[in-house]
Amino acid sequence: QVQLVESGGGLVQAGGSLRLSCAASGSIFAINAVGWYRQAPGKQRELVALIGSGGNTNYADSVKGRFTISRDNAKNTAYLQMNSLKPEDTAVYYCTIPRGGLWGQGTQVTVSS
Repeated sequence: QVQLVESGGGLVQAGGSLRLSCAASGSIFAINAVGWYRQAPGKQRELVALIGSGGNTNYADSVKGRFTISRDNAKNTAYLQMNSLKPEDTAVYYCTIPRGGLWGQGTQVTVSS
């Protein structure tokens, strides 16, 4: 049973940075795309960034130029570097392997103004 565990969330002031990590157990990580989603209170879950098995990336327009998704297949870990954070980035951030329908438990990111 593959599990995804996020870490790195917290409280930060606007303009600050955080790096989220998503550690996966199991061998499917390296051959699959990995994504980060977020869900703010009262809003639908939305895609933040996606990285393919070959390293190609896609970003939501709202985070382009501020967030960077990366992966280290040797460590079965994906990362989301978040810079220039804004209060509207406040949400629970989830890691997912879409092909396997796998989701982590989420990590809270709160950006104060």
